[in-house]
Amino acid sequence: MKKVAGIRFKNASKLYYFDPDGLNLKQGMNVVVETARGIEYGKVVIEEKEFDESKLATQLRKVLRIATDEDTKNYLEIYEDKAKALAECREIIKNHDLDMRLVDVEYAFDRSKLIFYFTSDDRVDFRDLVKKLASHFKMRIELRQVGIRDEAKMIGGIGNCGRCLCCSSWLTEFEPVSIKMAKVQNLSFNPAKISGICGRLMCCLKYENDLYLELRKGMPDVGEKVKIDKDFAIVTDVKVIEEKVSVRRLISVKGEEDKLSDQIEVFKKNEIKRLFTEKGKHKRDSDLELENLDQEELDELRELMKE
Repeated sequence: MKKVAGIRFKNASKLYYFDPDGLNLKQGMNVVVETARGIEYGKVVIEEKEFDESKLATQLRKVLRIATDEDTKNYLEIYEDKAKALAECREIIKNHDLDMRLVDVEYAFDRSKLIFYFTSDDRVDFRDLVKKLASHFKMRIELRQVGIRDEAKMIGGIGNCGRCLCCSSWLTEFEPVSIKMAKVQNLSFNPAKISGICGRLMCCLKYENDLYLELRKGMPDVGEKVKIDKDFAIVTDVKVIEEKVSVRRLISVKGEEDKLSDQIEVFKKNEIKRLFTEKGKHKRDSDLELENLDQEELDELRELMKE
């Protein structure tokens, strides 16, 4: 077993483990560590604990020291200098007439390197820009293109729910989100209601998906033909959390097609009997019900499902 401590370098960023190297690290302490990117200033979020050394993917780097007052002063100065660096870089980009949007900037803790993050719809040839920035800032420059979700995480904002974005406040990694999750939860396919400020499907569609999948087992779909007692009926509404199904019975009229009753009845899931086709599937078990959407709405949904 080996002692490790969990350290973060930003809010809602990935957690990294380091060797405490005999230092008595407590949660909330600021520390200086050496990473693959150089010297960095971080915060202890998990106090040192025993960890199975065989499960470590790589050799742990050591914590260099508990941050001194001078380290903290340097970190705060770097934070203040970021705004100035962003403004100056944006002006240089404008002068080079490049189709790129600057999102964020990071200084290496020892000020040996400056990393600019940007988004762009196309590939950008920024070789001349790097030379200009290196000459202007007198340090090594890196330009990194990020996706639209990463942009939202870096900038932050308020979601449709009125709360701070999950990705910028606590969500450390993006998980795949699909339009099927909206269907499972009986949500509208209106892009404005299921997309975040990043223009992609909301991450929160994932949070309750497993619960809905479990509760939906044995639940019919809206429009499905089912059997109640000795009668057949058509499902008009499904309340997954309550495990209730609303139906209208089919009334047989001699010489005419079956008609739907005007009365809507509500039953528990276990009171409904589902029907099967010859292939063993339910009468209405399509993955997505998109037939009622026009082409513009379909195009918007495809855009939302991009990574």
